[in-house]
Amino acid sequence: MGKLWKKMTHKKDPKEYQKKDAHLLQVLGVKDFLALGVGTIVSTSIFTLPGIVAAQHAGPAVVLSFLAAAVVAGLVAFAYAEMSSALPFAGSAYSWINVVFGEGFGWIAGWALLAEYFIAVAFVASGLSANLQGLLEPLGFKLPAQLSAAFGTNGGVVDILAILVVVLVAILLSRGTSGAAAVENLLVILKVAAILIFIVVGATAIKTANYHPFIPAHKVNADGTSFGGWQGIYAGISSIFLSYIGFDSIAANAAEAKNPSKTMPRGILGSLVIAVILFSGVSLVLVGMFHYSNYTGNAEPVGWALRHAGYPIVATVVQAIAVIGMFTALIGMTLAGSRLLYSFGRDGLLPKWLGELDKNNLPNHALILLSGVAIVLGAIFPFAFLSQLISAGTLIAFMFVTIGIYRLRPREGKDLPIPGFKMPLYPVLPAVAFLGALFVFLGLDHMAKLVTGIWFILGLLVYVFYGMNNVEKQK
Repeated sequence: MGKLWKKMTHKKDPKEYQKKDAHLLQVLGVKDFLALGVGTIVSTSIFTLPGIVAAQHAGPAVVLSFLAAAVVAGLVAFAYAEMSSALPFAGSAYSWINVVFGEGFGWIAGWALLAEYFIAVAFVASGLSANLQGLLEPLGFKLPAQLSAAFGTNGGVVDILAILVVVLVAILLSRGTSGAAAVENLLVILKVAAILIFIVVGATAIKTANYHPFIPAHKVNADGTSFGGWQGIYAGISSIFLSYIGFDSIAANAAEAKNPSKTMPRGILGSLVIAVILFSGVSLVLVGMFHYSNYTGNAEPVGWALRHAGYPIVATVVQAIAVIGMFTALIGMTLAGSRLLYSFGRDGLLPKWLGELDKNNLPNHALILLSGVAIVLGAIFPFAFLSQLISAGTLIAFMFVTIGIYRLRPREGKDLPIPGFKMPLYPVLPAVAFLGALFVFLGLDHMAKLVTGIWFILGLLVYVFYGMNNVEKQK
């Protein structure tokens, strides 16, 4: 037991990470990270969750759920900005916690994040497939039931479009991040334009009566969850939080950033601010156009609201761009997840070949594995099931990062560089951020917490019986 604890608390030398990541090309600037962050955060969820959460939990007060979730995400983002500025390594929370807490704790944080990336890539691919099929069906293009949905869903066997889109993103990223960044920047501009079109056009159809009562009376839904009152807003926060977790995709690529001490904080905080404004705008317009009850079970509330308000052409344009926009989230999640897997292989916690770079100095072995797992998840498991699992693992990593500031700050200017950004109101704000993340985690679905617990136990077993000994052999 003593040996295990000694290994878990063995801290990585940051110079070792700098040396290992030196071959990664530093080509990403602020605009690239803003596009990466906005493209990942403002994805499938902005076109689905505002209506779904309004109908299931919060009513017109769904915007309060979005704002409260944004406050927690913002507090965590402050910690992320300082960490990524001081420790610009591939792997984000995994690498940082390795340096400030030790190898075992870094593995736990990274293992939790890995679950997010596996599931998130599959989740977005499934959502993109469903929306694309919805756009193509009126044009006479309809896939056979066996190829149009996940196994056991509406007669489906495999979601062929989900597979194809993951493969397409993997091919794009295998050729380098600078090319992917150029595509990402263009697609993000299109997606933000579509959202702004919805807000402007939808605002003309707002009926103020739909905002009353703004916070409906509390009741218990048939599935035991809360609707209305502050309880419903809290349930909405936990459902919505997955909308904001994409800023980790920026931090995961810190080793490929130009001037990371300035680039990383601006990318992380800037993308979150843009996302909050867009989410709040969509939420307010959506519940103002129609009574929130109209969005019950509606997986495409934005398009539905525009069509029923008399704007069918605008609805088609917005939905078409939304499908394209989901592609940006896939790029961001796949890019970040492959860098995390690369970090595990680099350090010997998973097979060494994952940490090897190809002839173009790209971690394409890790990219292939991530894409393969995502294809299996996205093609087989239902969209709704995947959506329940994304937030839990990420929140665990977020809690590690927030309290990690207490270990990082005393070392800055000594064995670690002074970062270009520091979390304000130290030492109070890191604790508040930790409690906020814990608060959101406790409100998650019981099944999500159960599956996270199983994944956590599996991660410990991998570390004890493989990673811990393999790292020792590499020294």
